[in-house]
Amino acid sequence: MQKILFVMTAADKWTLDDGTEHPTGFWAEEAVVPYRTFKDAGFEIVVATPGAQVPPVDQASLAPDANGGEEGAERVRHELESFAELNNPIGLEDIDLDEYAAVFYPGGHGPMEDLAVNADSGRLVTEALRSGKPLGVVCHAPAALLAATGSDGQSPFEGYRLTGFTNAEEKQAGLAGKAKWLLQDRLVRIGAEFQEGEPWQSHTVVDRNLFTGQNPASSAPLAREIINALTERGKSGSSD
Repeated sequence: MQKILFVMTAADKWTLDDGTEHPTGFWAEEAVVPYRTFKDAGFEIVVATPGAQVPPVDQASLAPDANGGEEGAERVRHELESFAELNNPIGLEDIDLDEYAAVFYPGGHGPMEDLAVNADSGRLVTEALRSGKPLGVVCHAPAALLAATGSDGQSPFEGYRLTGFTNAEEKQAGLAGKAKWLLQDRLVRIGAEFQEGEPWQSHTVVDRNLFTGQNPASSAPLAREIINALTERGKSGSSD
């Protein structure tokens, strides 16, 4: 059974521009929906975090208004309870990329706090990009790409088409004016070609082996695109 590595935040706070800490973690939908999609397609999931810490869920992502009502919230909470791998993560420093068919980063504001500056994660996304294996990042998780630096001092993601949580969405969520920096701005600054879709609507961008999704609504389509890519790799006889 092929394995997919979920790299997740260990941060339960996001430090705002005035120094206050905003409660955060990973966004539940962006973890459990891809998890179920990959599991139903026959993949094994391994979770990795900085320091092998159990990833904290953003409690706001479990609320009914974040899930289309109480029924949706209950479904997400149930899926979260069945995501047993969350309780036994490995450390980012212990990853052997050869063991995995793909790498996937769920979002939430947590990655803005830790994965954006984590050297082990930066090396992993660089290695994954170079390997040709699918590298998937959704919503705020493209913050992890900011920790990657090539041998020339430039970002290995320079010139790549990608997307992520937009400035417009951050403003509508009410946090843009409080943030130290905005994801879209930083991705443009490293030389990526940021492609913005309509706020809160599903929007994915694939450039070579980089798979990106703009927001929570994009998590399921992004997972399916990765599965399709792995299926095509298998048909062509490519080895991981």
